[in-house]
Amino acid sequence: MAPLTLQRTSGQTTSDAGILLHDHAPTRVDFLQDVIAGLSLPEKQLSCKYFYDEDGSRLFDLICETDEYYPTRTELSIMCEKLPEMSRQIGPGALLVEYGSGTSLKTRLLLSELDDPAGYVPIDICREHLVDAAQRLSTLFPELTILPVCGDYTSRLQLPEPPDRPQRRVVYFPGSTIGNFYPSQAHQFLLQAGQICGANGGMLVGVDLRKDTAVLNAAYNDSAGVTAQFNINLLHRINRELGGGFDVEKFDHYAQYNAFRGRIEMHLVSRESQYVRIGDSVFTFLKEESILTECSYKYDIDGFTTLAEFAGWSVGQVWTDPAGYFALFYLRTR
Repeated sequence: MAPLTLQRTSGQTTSDAGILLHDHAPTRVDFLQDVIAGLSLPEKQLSCKYFYDEDGSRLFDLICETDEYYPTRTELSIMCEKLPEMSRQIGPGALLVEYGSGTSLKTRLLLSELDDPAGYVPIDICREHLVDAAQRLSTLFPELTILPVCGDYTSRLQLPEPPDRPQRRVVYFPGSTIGNFYPSQAHQFLLQAGQICGANGGMLVGVDLRKDTAVLNAAYNDSAGVTAQFNINLLHRINRELGGGFDVEKFDHYAQYNAFRGRIEMHLVSRESQYVRIGDSVFTFLKEESILTECSYKYDIDGFTTLAEFAGWSVGQVWTDPAGYFALFYLRTR
């Protein structure tokens, strides 16, 4: 595989392996504005989309391999068993649009089963991770049109069109990332995805289901401390890219399931009273004051069905594992 060397011109980047990247990644100014706004709130927070720089993306891949983090292996087991059914739901000639593609491991399985796909559009906020995955997929599927887009998939990105007109557009949203949205945001996201797909469109989406609290808490507090490193890396990134003044040794990772709200809440907790400067702004932290870095909502089948239908989708089929830990929904535009 060719080393990653990128040149950017007018929103497009080409690697020396010939991968054309449509580049709409958030800028440093965007990042700084979002950080200042989040830390200025009465209850401080940072957007989880900024977890995924190169180091954060690598750490998340390691999280997926920990013993406690069940979603990835559970979703993979469902896919391995039900891929032919998923392919039939998607149908021939589809343009597959993947949100938050990451390493595209599960995508390889899906693409290998699809009937004559019109193309594949992976969207990810981490440029290096995205191009690396696109290069590997182009080697595995040399006849497939791959059109990677670097950007925030929650924004209204203009998607590239493949040379061959697709019979339908299908959004692929694996993992449990739909849970990172507040319910109102999830509704808006599903509406927007439906608009992108248009008539005769579809969506294959992974949903983490409600389960024993101990299982949930363990998944976000792995014994190897990888999730803690992933969370803390957000402060390292602010220091590296924004000239932030976080003393990362003075913050601890904390994650706990909130049963009332039906969500995991992940925080960075200040060990002591302190001040942190970022640019021209100074933020005060009291001892044990926290920054909310991620929420992960857990659904039941009926609850997510209601959410999808309210956003204009109909449920075509649902697949789950025997323990009922995870579900994959195939949705259709109405």
